[in-house]
Amino acid sequence: MNYTLKIAVIGGRGKVGRFIADYALKRGYQVRMLVRSINLQTTSNEHIEVVEGDARDKDVIANLIQGCNVVINTLGQPAKDSPIYSAVTSNILTAMNDLGIRRYIAVTGGSLNVDGDHKSLLNKLGARLFLILYPAMMADKKKEHEILASSNIDWTLVRLPVVVEGPQTGRIKVNLTDMPGMKMTNQDIADFLLQQIDDTKYIGKTPFIAN
Repeated sequence: MNYTLKIAVIGGRGKVGRFIADYALKRGYQVRMLVRSINLQTTSNEHIEVVEGDARDKDVIANLIQGCNVVINTLGQPAKDSPIYSAVTSNILTAMNDLGIRRYIAVTGGSLNVDGDHKSLLNKLGARLFLILYPAMMADKKKEHEILASSNIDWTLVRLPVVVEGPQTGRIKVNLTDMPGMKMTNQDIADFLLQQIDDTKYIGKTPFIAN
């Protein structure tokens, strides 16, 4: 493998993110991963570079993605913190524009509503429940999507169902207007995200995925 393509991974220690590096290496990619504490990093693979810092820090993000070709963001919400999705996304896009990086792939929840959706009654009720229970988070996720939609980069925002621990099965259903299932394994999600590096089908779109 020539390891010429370098991917920046934000949220690389999360339920999905921790599989992205391994799968990326198998595809012949280099990885630069952001971690909050370097002590959490145990890999000795020469093709995985680790950057320590907070995704809310503009300088950290700029340092992370310097020299990368693709940015993948699977960042989770820190417990008890105010929502950070839109702020982090804004930092990433600013740095990407400054550095001339085009491809951005990220995840969000299936509860996010987007113009053109045709959700089933059950999924509409689920989205409504999230709006009631987590208004600040949902408002921030909506803002995140608006930031992406108004940008000039090649973005894909993948909407997820319930994420479960499980192997890569290859059974991935995709739908642009409604969630095609209730659950998906974290390893299948990681695989789908990496597929988007070369697949242009969902650029500028918000596909739902499920097993």
